Amino acid sequence: MIRLLALLGVLSISFAAIFVRLSGVSPVTAAFFRGLYAIPLLLVMWWVTRAADGRSIGARVLAAGSGVLLALDLALWHGWIARIGAGLATVIIGVQVVFVGGAAWGVHRERPSGVALAMIPVVLVGLVLVSGLGRADAYGEDPVAGVTLAVAAAACYAGFQLVFRRSNRALAAPSGPVLDATVGMTLGAWLLAAPFDPHFSLAVTWPAHGWLLATATLCQAIGWLLIGAALPRLPALESSVILLSQPLGTVTWGWLVLGERMSWIQAAGMAVVMAGLAVLVLKGMVRGADPAVRPAT
Repeated sequence: MIRLLALLGVLSISFAAIFVRLSGVSPVTAAFFRGLYAIPLLLVMWWVTRAADGRSIGARVLAAGSGVLLALDLALWHGWIARIGAGLATVIIGVQVVFVGGAAWGVHRERPSGVALAMIPVVLVGLVLVSGLGRADAYGEDPVAGVTLAVAAAACYAGFQLVFRRSNRALAAPSGPVLDATVGMTLGAWLLAAPFDPHFSLAVTWPAHGWLLATATLCQAIGWLLIGAALPRLPALESSVILLSQPLGTVTWGWLVLGERMSWIQAAGMAVVMAGLAVLVLKGMVRGADPAVRPAT
């Protein structure tokens, strides 16, 4: 049952890039309403389970702060979806594993494993191939810029992961931490990111906001709650492998729903990136550490 919940959660978040692209709104508009529409549902879920939330005020503030980093990640991520496609955009977000490992090395002095030192260059080669190498048959409006934004967003997402995990050391019921992070994400998108998005709009239009409502409900609320409830109860290796199915799902939906057809070079790059990340997940980024992968955006 726990594995089924985890798979359902991963399946839910795999639709995020598809819904955002179908909405057609600007990057920060999507991030803001993704949070705003999810807050009421998350608030109800937290109210029902509030007795299991024993976190301190400081931990809650830290969780909200992690949401600000998530807002920056989503603003960049939503921006590159149009430039490189929903499927490839979600594949590249997995590069956050490299940044998490780098932080573990720099902050906690956990030395990178030999596998990490060998695989990181492989992942970088895959990213170069995903850019399409400037070929005319490359999918996306600007795949080179898309990969660049992807790396920046992956860094923000890694920061979110590290701060969010620190805010929930007590492993409280997932509704509370997810609610706090979503509130921080919504405020961060509105106050910090919106001034840099010339197309940011609070106007509610249809069907754009129908897709944003679907993103908030299925991906931000239901998906995160399922994953937050299931993965802590699974072995780290097993949960990491389950999470790797998310980008594969998004690539499939992008092909079926949006008609995304990447070039053979981009497909090869995607395969290289996924293979490199799979090895990093299975073997670990640092010596003696568990695989460090968390839910994608």
